[in-house]
Amino acid sequence: MNAAEERLQEVLAAFDFGAPVVGALRYGQGHINDTFVVHTQPEDRCCRRFILQRMSAAAFKHPDELMENIIGVTEYLGREIAKHGGDRSREAMEVLRPRNGESFFTDSAGGAWRVYPFVEHTICYQSAESEELFAASGRAFGRFQRLLGDYPAQTLHETIPNFHNTEDRLQKFKAALAADPLGRAKDCGPEIQFVLDREADCSVALNAMREGTLPLRVTHNDTKLNNVLMDEETHEGLCIIDLDTVMPGLVIYDFGDSIRFGANHSAEDERDLSKVNLDVELFSAYTAAFLEGAGGSLTNEEIDYLPWGAKLMTLECGIRFLTDYIDGDHYFHISREAQNLDRCRTQFKLVADMESRWAELEAIVRQYQK
Repeated sequence: MNAAEERLQEVLAAFDFGAPVVGALRYGQGHINDTFVVHTQPEDRCCRRFILQRMSAAAFKHPDELMENIIGVTEYLGREIAKHGGDRSREAMEVLRPRNGESFFTDSAGGAWRVYPFVEHTICYQSAESEELFAASGRAFGRFQRLLGDYPAQTLHETIPNFHNTEDRLQKFKAALAADPLGRAKDCGPEIQFVLDREADCSVALNAMREGTLPLRVTHNDTKLNNVLMDEETHEGLCIIDLDTVMPGLVIYDFGDSIRFGANHSAEDERDLSKVNLDVELFSAYTAAFLEGAGGSLTNEEIDYLPWGAKLMTLECGIRFLTDYIDGDHYFHISREAQNLDRCRTQFKLVADMESRWAELEAIVRQYQK
C-alpha cells in the first residue's frame, strides 16, 4: 500500500458510514477538489454510496469557514424543503460529519476532507443538450434563491474574497497592463480598449448595491448546468451542488453567470468569432424559468438588473482571461499559445452581442416580470 492509499484509508476510518466500506474510486470531472465515490454495503439493503472530497488547499485557504457556510446553508435548505413537503434527502446536500464531530476531517498530512451522501437516480449534465434542460437549471437556481430568501447572507464568509468584485477585477487588469511582464499588451490593443471603454460599467451593480437598490443575498457564484443534479426520470433540477463558492452576493451575478455559460453554442476558446453569439431564445427560456423558480422572491429592481448581470459576468470573465494572458498565463490552464486571449475575445464578442440587443433583453425580462 503506497502513501496515497494509506492516507485514503486513514480518511475513510475517520467517518462512520453506517456500513462496511467495500471500495472508494476517483469520481467526476472536477478540477479543483479531489473527489471519490465511496461504496458501502449495508446488511439489509443494496449498496449505499457517498461522495468523499479533499478540499483544495490552493483554492480554499480556510476550510473551516467554507464548511461553516455549507453546513449553515444546507441545514437551512433542508428545513425549508421539509416545511414545503419536499424530500430533504434528495433536494439538498447534507454533510456527514466525521466521528470527531467536526465539520470536516484533517488527515495526518494536513489535508481537509468532507463527506456527502450520494444523491441517487440523478444525472449531472456537462452542457445544455436542449432548451428544456437549460430552463430546468434556471428553475433550480431560481428555487435555490427562493428557499434561501430569508437566510442572513451577511453571516456567510467570503470563501474567495472579491470573487465577483468587478471593480477589483478591473484594478488587477490595470496593474497587469502597467507591468506588462512579457510585452504582450501590444498584441491585444483592441481588447484592452474594449475594457477601458467599459470602465464605468464595472461599477453599475456595485453602486446599486451600495445605494441599497440591490440587496445582498446568498449566492451560489458558479451557476453552471453541471452544478445541478437532474432527476433521471423527469429531467427537472433536483439538487444544487458544489457549494464551495456560496457567499454573500447579488442575485444578478448568479443569473448572469448562467447566461454567460449556457446561452451560446460556441467553445470558450473559439477562434472564429462569427460563431460566437448570444442565443436570445435560450436567454428567454432561462429568464422565464429562473423567475418561475424564484416565485416572486426577487425585487422589481433585481429583475430589472438581470440583463446587467449577464453583461457584467461576461465582461468580468473576459477581463480575467485578458489579465491572465498579459500577466503570463499563471491562473487559467492553457493547452496552446494565446488560448487565454482567444477566451477573452469570445467573452467580449458575447458582451458586444448583448449590447447590440439590449432593448430586446430588457423586453424579455419585462415580459416575465410579475
